[in-house]
Amino acid sequence: MLDIRFIRENPEVVKNACRVKGFDDNVDEILALDTRVRELKTITQNMTAEKNKITREIPTATDKAPLIARSKQIGDEIAADLAELADKEAKLNDLMHRVPQIPDASAPIGPDDSANVEVRRVGTPREFDFTPLAQWDLLDLNGWWAPEKIAQICGTRTYCLIGEAAELQLAIETYVIQKLIKKGFRFIECPSITKPQTIFDAGHFMGADLSIMNNDVFMLTGTDRCLAGTAEIILNSLHSGEILSENELPIKYAGFSPCFRKEAGAAGRDTRGLARFHQFNKVEQYVFCKPEQSDEMHELLLNNLCEVMEDFDLPYRVIANSTGDMGFNKVKMNDVEAWVPSENAYKEVGSCSSIGTFQARRTNTRYRENGTNEVKFCATLNNTGIAVPRALVPFLENNQNADGSVNIPEKLQPLMGGRTKIGGKH
Repeated sequence: MLDIRFIRENPEVVKNACRVKGFDDNVDEILALDTRVRELKTITQNMTAEKNKITREIPTATDKAPLIARSKQIGDEIAADLAELADKEAKLNDLMHRVPQIPDASAPIGPDDSANVEVRRVGTPREFDFTPLAQWDLLDLNGWWAPEKIAQICGTRTYCLIGEAAELQLAIETYVIQKLIKKGFRFIECPSITKPQTIFDAGHFMGADLSIMNNDVFMLTGTDRCLAGTAEIILNSLHSGEILSENELPIKYAGFSPCFRKEAGAAGRDTRGLARFHQFNKVEQYVFCKPEQSDEMHELLLNNLCEVMEDFDLPYRVIANSTGDMGFNKVKMNDVEAWVPSENAYKEVGSCSSIGTFQARRTNTRYRENGTNEVKFCATLNNTGIAVPRALVPFLENNQNADGSVNIPEKLQPLMGGRTKIGGKH
């Protein structure tokens, strides 16, 4: 969320953010509520002071009745004002949690992904001297999955990799984790079960009503818990309520967890193959830093994912997401998209996001500045390290051979027992 002082001092900036991101503009109502809340706090404080003064005078007064009557009247007025204050604060709190983050000036302005801008392309899509197979055909040919059986056992939008494909997925996850550790990231294996408040504190949902998450989040019936859709949720709250030392920043985490999403509203989209499931695994990059370090950290996280694409011999491009496509809590966002031959298109494999102090204000994660001892909010950033099985789609298709086998890039071979390829017609 934003600082109310920032909204008071920059109402037009906030209104513009609502406009370019496509969210309701509640700025005027917020400012009116803020003014009334502050008035009521002053009124109740003054009246409480007056009531306390009268209370002290009553024991020594000759005529106590007028003082007692006045004390009761003030008490009734305070009660009415406190009731109004509670109502106004609740409304203000809800609206404050509906104000989007201010987008960076460099972000393309537009209503949706049609306004996204390509930043760069790396690698050239492969020209095959045979008709390449789509990912699902490669999986079928090699017996690397059993979608019908798994759907029968577990329901739709579930998957199970078998044999060498399962080994490949584990090798990819391990490779990325080891790469990030070598770059100074601290590895954390995160739980997938969490509290709804933790998801709310990551700023992915608007308003103060946690039940709004029910359409997208798997709630665990009969408990106060739910399933997280990304390790970012857990990592974001890892230092909640803490005041860190400036010398500790930046803190870089590589979190791994199974991820769970209802994918509500996504029916018919990417439902064939390995693109969209209720459960998947993801390595997540996450950073706490000083706000002035944010741009540097954004490039670091973005380049890490780009390096992984190059390590796996995947042609890719980087996209600057528009204001209407970047989402509620982001300052800046870049998608990394890998080339998928069967679709003749680049498809997203990860998103790099700068959040500013938006999440840290919700979790009250701060640091103490050297020299001044001033306590300030941290900035946070996140980016995919790798998400599987989604990343297997371009991996399998780009590295396939005419016999249905799949080449293993050199850097991944040690984690695949030295094999240079897997699968193929026998």
